Amino acid sequence: MNAATHTALHDFMQKIEKRNPNEPEFQQAVAEVATSVLPYIQDKPLYREARILERMTEPDRVIMFRVVWEDDDGNVQINRGYRVQNNNAIGPYKGGLRFHPSVNLSVLKFLAFEQTFKNSLTGLPMGGGKGGADFNPKGRSNNEVMRFCQAYMTELERHIGEGTDVPAGDIGVGAREIGYLFGQHKRLSNQFTGVLTGKGLEYGGSLVRTEATGYGAVYFLEDMLKHRGKDIEGCVATISGSGNVALYAAEKVAQLGGKAVTLSDSSGFIHDPEGIAGDKLAWVKALKEQRRGRISEYAEEFGVEFFPGERPWKIPCDVALPCATQNELSGSDAQTLVDNGCMAVSEGANMPTDQEGLDIFVSNHIMFAPSKAANAGGVAVSGLEMSQNSVGISWEEDELDRRLRTIMRGIHEQCVEYGSGDNGYVNYLKGANIAGFNKVANAMLAYGVM
Repeated sequence: MNAATHTALHDFMQKIEKRNPNEPEFQQAVAEVATSVLPYIQDKPLYREARILERMTEPDRVIMFRVVWEDDDGNVQINRGYRVQNNNAIGPYKGGLRFHPSVNLSVLKFLAFEQTFKNSLTGLPMGGGKGGADFNPKGRSNNEVMRFCQAYMTELERHIGEGTDVPAGDIGVGAREIGYLFGQHKRLSNQFTGVLTGKGLEYGGSLVRTEATGYGAVYFLEDMLKHRGKDIEGCVATISGSGNVALYAAEKVAQLGGKAVTLSDSSGFIHDPEGIAGDKLAWVKALKEQRRGRISEYAEEFGVEFFPGERPWKIPCDVALPCATQNELSGSDAQTLVDNGCMAVSEGANMPTDQEGLDIFVSNHIMFAPSKAANAGGVAVSGLEMSQNSVGISWEEDELDRRLRTIMRGIHEQCVEYGSGDNGYVNYLKGANIAGFNKVANAMLAYGVM
């Protein structure tokens, strides 16, 4: 980056920080994109004069509202609900709903901003949005979760629609929550439309949606390795998290001949040197999806080591898949992975690597797949669910997996096109940012100043 571009980046970020104070996650996400995009548009006056990147960093709309509901003891509870509609230049807003105590405006603006680029990379007509609430479904009864979801949707319903904004699930919003949300929307609107994705198969959902994000992250990893003449077969993989993304990433790693040796949750991580697959993986799925237990129970069941309060990045591996949450992989974690010989990282969670970690991976020429590229499989199949809903059909599992694989391969090709350097190293972070930017930017230019 030359001096002029460095100054432009500094000035740009100063304006972002001033306009969005006390929003560290959003500032981090914008900085990551701007570092790649600003040098790219220096010789492209159309983008600069129309201030396209500045416009992308300002959401089209931020909706914030009160959610009031009663718990099982009759106590009135108050939460804050949100929907950030970031950019609909290439299609209706599309992105998940997150129910978690950490949810705030900064987190949702970062997620909606990232979603804009991610959705662009899929090639499907979807804009970027994100929403949620500071509600924690953990420890709540089914009836309490139902009442909260109904109260949340009572306000959200007026802001969404199949041609306007199509939410999905995210952390804290699984099949149960989607069912309650969709049911309330149907009751209020008196319409049965594909206004939410991640629905049950019985009422318009899609096969492969549950597996899609984890599978997609591994498909992208497979393409990165193949580009360098390598293969997943025989690779040891460390994986963080134990939700759908992590579990199905482990499943696909095993199917392709690799060995996933770690999983984690907020209590710590387990290390199983023999690999987490087959009956063991099925046991974890039952633990997390049915019993909602802790990953430490795996260590007790199978006699492996549990590391309380730690993350799995100190375990030597060939490839790593952070699949838990944002900023879970620090600069020191990244350096440990590099020192232990890790050759590739594919992000299954949203922005799980902090800025120092990104710099370490890129400077050491590690194959690094950023979340906006690697974890796009989930929203890709959500887009396919929208297509199935719109024409009233249901594709078979093999057809959906084939389409998912094709989309992930297409994303990889875009990243290679814009991220390849003279030395043969592919900077996937740069490639994903520029490729995602281009499609949205060109649509915005076509519309004029608005």
